[in-house]
Amino acid sequence: MEKMEKDAAREEIDSIDSEMIDLLSRRIELARKIGDLKTAASEEIYAPEREFKVFQNLVKKNSGRIDEKALKAIYREIISASICAEKKLKVSYLGPKATFTQQAALKKFGSSVGYMPMPSIHDVFASVDAGDSDYGVIPIENSNEGSVLHSMDMLAESSLFIVGQVYMPIEHCLISRGSIDEIKKICSKDQALGQCRGWIHRNLPNAELEAVASTTAAVKLAADNPYIAAVASSIAADYYSVPVLERNIQDKKDNQTRFLVIGKKPVPQTAGVQYKTSIVFSLNNRPGALYDVLLPFNRANIDLTRIESRPSRQKAWEYYFFMDFLGHWDDDNVRYALSELQRTLPMTKWLGSYPV
Repeated sequence: MEKMEKDAAREEIDSIDSEMIDLLSRRIELARKIGDLKTAASEEIYAPEREFKVFQNLVKKNSGRIDEKALKAIYREIISASICAEKKLKVSYLGPKATFTQQAALKKFGSSVGYMPMPSIHDVFASVDAGDSDYGVIPIENSNEGSVLHSMDMLAESSLFIVGQVYMPIEHCLISRGSIDEIKKICSKDQALGQCRGWIHRNLPNAELEAVASTTAAVKLAADNPYIAAVASSIAADYYSVPVLERNIQDKKDNQTRFLVIGKKPVPQTAGVQYKTSIVFSLNNRPGALYDVLLPFNRANIDLTRIESRPSRQKAWEYYFFMDFLGHWDDDNVRYALSELQRTLPMTKWLGSYPV
């Protein structure tokens, strides 16, 4: 009896799978049709605002019946396949393969698009700007170590726009072919070493620290030398077949990194979507200048989520200020605040508005 019940349930699952394939095929065919219409209208194939609404609607329709994280992961791949039916997108990212940035790109775009690892953040920008890739993914800030300065500099100098963001929980591992007692040097990206500073000081206080281009580059070094350990992800360890000696060595267990998606065209405003906007500006050198910048945002009831200064690289002791706030560039209250800035500041640049 039990076997008959299992067989009957399996037959029903097979029938459901057939229906799902038919429906997925129909969905992808409709996506292909939409892609043709977008191409004819010279519109961007990837529409982050539409993707936001799809996920929003799924959560509402689901009503808790399916685990939300699992539902989003399933639809991430369905949407990825649908996008590729419209056009085979190419996405560049800070490489090499198996970096956290690649993981963020996969989380954002799924496995159906084409990926291009780049040796530097500058190369990611150059690839998108030249049209070799449609979009790029770069790290911008970590919850514990702060901003990625090269990314900030490139955003200020480039004509590209921010079109999306991805938050990734970051779990660092100590990776080496040797034993922990043999380790003489620890290599990783400077931000990763900083995120594990306390653990390293407690457990390997005499090890030399060396910053390298990426966490994956560190794993490659560890693969060739048993006296070197890398701080990187377990995925990178698996990819290059180097053993993990210790897991979760980051000092803060809620460690997260925010990544940005960059593209050539800004994201248009769509009703029902919550946006974040990023700008960069410079100040007149006078008392109260920053206070005067903040006043219009206060009057317009705009929620500022981040403000940070950075040397402009144009003139000694001249600074750019990077600001994130909730709202779209085309919102009335945002336009009011920014018109006040543009009227008085030497430089104000819109970096992009994108779904939260």
